Amino acid sequence: MSLLLWPQGTPNALGEEQEDRPTLVPFLVESAEPTSAVVVCPGGGYGRRAEHEGEPVARWLNTLGISAIVLHYRVAPYRHPNPLMDAQRAIRTVRHNAAAWNVDPKRVGILGFSAGGHLASTAGTQFDGGDAEAADPIERESSRPDALVLCYPVITFGAHTHSGSRNNLLGDPAEPALVQQMSSENRVTELTPPTFIWHTADDAGVPVENAMLFASALRKHKVPFELHIYESGRHGLGLAQEHPEARTWPNLCANWLKKQGF
Repeated sequence: MSLLLWPQGTPNALGEEQEDRPTLVPFLVESAEPTSAVVVCPGGGYGRRAEHEGEPVARWLNTLGISAIVLHYRVAPYRHPNPLMDAQRAIRTVRHNAAAWNVDPKRVGILGFSAGGHLASTAGTQFDGGDAEAADPIERESSRPDALVLCYPVITFGAHTHSGSRNNLLGDPAEPALVQQMSSENRVTELTPPTFIWHTADDAGVPVENAMLFASALRKHKVPFELHIYESGRHGLGLAQEHPEARTWPNLCANWLKKQGF
């Protein structure tokens, strides 16, 4: 089942092709009680969406009793603010469909890998409570996630950035003001949701400083977080089932999600 994020027409659409129409793919858990839910944002440098960071991750979340919703957000040639609009809309949509999907609207998180981690961190630091006067009932819902899971995330567009993600999202050259605005470490407040982060120290694609910058900002604002940095690995590991070290992250994350009430 695939659902259009904007069934009445996608804002800022450049055409009518599949890539112009962002979608959600729900993987819902059958349960006697409402479940928690997590929106999944695959990575891909804001130029594509990596399949191994989508459905397999949703199915892993299902084994934890968590309903998962994979977000096929817009990527290049689409730039900011379109991916963020899609992520916010996804969170609102989950809450709007809470009763139909048997989901607790107060337990809706977002998880992202690499550039999808940047998107998730942006959703967790740039959100609103919804527009009570909106004609579209989905837009009346809050876009604030209740938890963040950031997997080898792009966070900063400054010195330690992944330039491909920055260029695809902001343009090349990017406006300095936009670089500051969209570097998520600059946007953390005490209202940022509790966060789980993991990275590998020798990541050659997205420097580990990205994870450390976000964790430092969370610490500064007294936001609960858990940070795991593995000594070795590579970028794009996904569930990392074949990696001798990083393969432990799903269990660590499962324990953390349980602690958060997920």
